[in-house]
Amino acid sequence: MRFVRENSLSLVVRRAARAGFTLLEILVVLAIIGLLASLAITNVDKIFGGAQVSTAQLFVRESMKTSLTTYRIAMGDYPSTGEGLQALLTAPSSKADRWHGPYLEGSKVPLDPWTEPYQYAYPGTHNKSSYDLWSKGPDKQSGTEDDIGNWDSGPTEAK
Repeated sequence: MRFVRENSLSLVVRRAARAGFTLLEILVVLAIIGLLASLAITNVDKIFGGAQVSTAQLFVRESMKTSLTTYRIAMGDYPSTGEGLQALLTAPSSKADRWHGPYLEGSKVPLDPWTEPYQYAYPGTHNKSSYDLWSKGPDKQSGTEDDIGNWDSGPTEAK
């Protein structure tokens, strides 16, 4: 009986020893994880860069449209270039009696994904009968190819 117990005990010990991972298996898994992490890290700029352009496009083409249209309905026209987007948050001094805002949520006009203020002009040079709203893009220079605006013509993708 003692022999059977020792054999079954040694069998359990051998099975337990085989159930774990070898050092080589662990090193292979760590190498694969390291490779995947390095690929992800090198592509982070491409991933987030595209998201920044999409965010700016969405803001200038859609998000501000409602606020500016509501302002136009209440005030009779869009804010002038001089009044800018700030007119959506605080009443312009010459129009305080008609102003029913704020027309934009928050206490300040949001910045673009590159922490620059959005640019605004009314009447627009691209949209003659409306306003131009744009981000200066990744190069932070207005009037360059990477500008992201609410007009249809011209490149709108960052390189």
